[in-house]
Amino acid sequence: MKPAAFTYHRARDVDGATRLLAELGDEAKLIAGGQSLVAMMNFRLARPRHLVDIGSIDGLDHLRTDADGALRIGALATHHAVHTAPPDRLGPGHAVIRDTMRWIGHLPIRTRGTVGGSLAHADATAEWCLLAVLLDAELTARGPEGERRIAAQDFFHGYYTTALEPHEMLTEITFPRPAPHAALTEFAERQGDFATVSAAVALDLADDGTLRGGRVALGGVDALPVRVPEAEEALGDGRPPGPEAFARCAEAAAAAIDPPADANGSAHYRKALTRTLVTRACEEAMAR
Repeated sequence: MKPAAFTYHRARDVDGATRLLAELGDEAKLIAGGQSLVAMMNFRLARPRHLVDIGSIDGLDHLRTDADGALRIGALATHHAVHTAPPDRLGPGHAVIRDTMRWIGHLPIRTRGTVGGSLAHADATAEWCLLAVLLDAELTARGPEGERRIAAQDFFHGYYTTALEPHEMLTEITFPRPAPHAALTEFAERQGDFATVSAAVALDLADDGTLRGGRVALGGVDALPVRVPEAEEALGDGRPPGPEAFARCAEAAAAAIDPPADANGSAHYRKALTRTLVTRACEEAMAR
């Protein structure tokens, strides 16, 4: 199929883009890489009357690590740019972000798709959404009234729904601190497909190597990526990291969720995947 008719606009800067969004109202959509929106338009699942192209705006594709360890990524940075970033821009403390890029689609998608576009699209199985929740990311949005910062835990509201106002656009994503012992893994029927279930873990290790705590986040088990406090409690008992602790964490994660059933799998199947993937993510995080 082909998309319904629309009017194309090209924004030269952020202010121009947000002004256009305010003027055109709910009938306008931003497009950058277009890897999600164009597909939806081709199937007539989305029918915007106006497209505002922000892909050529300068200064929104940056990737840098601050002196305090925070990683700042411009909304127009592509997945491929993150995957291939030199070590001085993406240090070992943020290796989980680099490694996660291999799960995103195929090379043409990673080359065109943008970080901000993925987060704004808010697919519950998208890797960037899960990373944002796991690592307490802060998202910067700009609108006609100015700039505001939104914590990842407050950004996602449900299926393809976020805290962004219709006249706002994302400009930057900040990961505030390194996560040296973190990993993300997932399962999909075919390489490059959206995940049936994805799991991400960040371990907090004491100086003696014992578990001091951790964070566990899941995708594909709810309308938005979710933290699982019940599983995190299993990582904070001061015991050595290993199969027993990781199995306990995985069982707690599976018991805590009430996943949906659809064409990709039953609720029981998603719980089984959760056990396997959380265990695997813990092992990979520890190996790092």
